[in-house]
Amino acid sequence: MSRKLPHIYLVYQQFIRIIKVNGREFIADMTETMNNIETSKSRSERGRGRPPKIRSSEVYGRAENWRGILEQVWDRLWPLLSNAHSEGEVTKAFQDGASPYDGNFVPGLSALTLQVLQESTVPKRPKPLQRYLADSLAGVGVVTPRRSRDICAQERAARENTHRILRYEYYIECSCGYSGRSKDHACPKCGAEILFPVNIGSFMS
Repeated sequence: MSRKLPHIYLVYQQFIRIIKVNGREFIADMTETMNNIETSKSRSERGRGRPPKIRSSEVYGRAENWRGILEQVWDRLWPLLSNAHSEGEVTKAFQDGASPYDGNFVPGLSALTLQVLQESTVPKRPKPLQRYLADSLAGVGVVTPRRSRDICAQERAARENTHRILRYEYYIECSCGYSGRSKDHACPKCGAEILFPVNIGSFMS
């Protein structure tokens, strides 16, 4: 006589809400409302003093993007850039050694790049130097290279300290009689595992 094993089933239901409205007017009204809310919120949170010259997230995002570019082209770029002593030579170095990405840096940031490379705190090793250069230039001259690096450091630290879900469980009802939270996606009483649907990814996305 076969023994009936305990089992757990999860049932997923997908709910779709469809609103039929004049799309253009609805979107325009919502956009205007959200803009008003964000404007009011930013004014209240900003408090006194001058508004920031540039968004920190923008600086950090640009720095990360440029660091990736510099890593790709470094072997070609650095021998040329390390010997540049003028804005024109910096521009030429990027054009010859960082194509097709040179337009991100020159000629608009040629003078700033030369200034950064002449700082006494420039690292010697390739990886730190790539980050240093990317972080310094990411402020695009709106803020000083030092301030741009500080912004990137603060944003990087904030992201590293952001909490994230490390483990998730479910409320289950098992045929063994247990009701409650699962453990390691199984019944903590009898060990029966949760039977996930094969196409669970479509429900969880």
